[in-house]
Amino acid sequence: MQAAFTIVVVLLVILYILSIVWVIRDAYLRGTAWYIWAVVALVPIVGVIAYCLLRPPMLRIDKDEQELEVALKQRELMRYGECATCGYPVDMEYVICPNCHTQLKNLCTHCERALEPAWTICPYCATPVGGAQKSRSSSQTRNRRRSHTERSTTHTRES
Repeated sequence: MQAAFTIVVVLLVILYILSIVWVIRDAYLRGTAWYIWAVVALVPIVGVIAYCLLRPPMLRIDKDEQELEVALKQRELMRYGECATCGYPVDMEYVICPNCHTQLKNLCTHCERALEPAWTICPYCATPVGGAQKSRSSSQTRNRRRSHTERSTTHTRES
């Protein structure tokens, strides 16, 4: 009988020590002050129960993984914007809102890529856009006239 009692006491002491080790390890993995929880766990049974009730819900590695997933989702959402008229989510490359048909961007006449409304030249193919095209073509026409006039003046002087 005394041997059985001794074995039970030894097993309870081992269980007590293992519970303290578990609390310390788990508190460390959860990113809390493990040394404080080690002191709490020294109180038999009550310390372990208190830790189980008050411990953080997630391990630190799970929390970091969750934060990375949230950051990835936010990065994916940055590809999208909202229509200024109706608030519908639109891709950054959309030219027209699929919901209310508001024109969101201009379309390049040469390479047919989506352009911001404020742009005066296509950054993809260097084609002038809208009003810039007219002013550029008129300035090119003026330059041609000047060069033609200069050539004819030079030709007249040589004669």
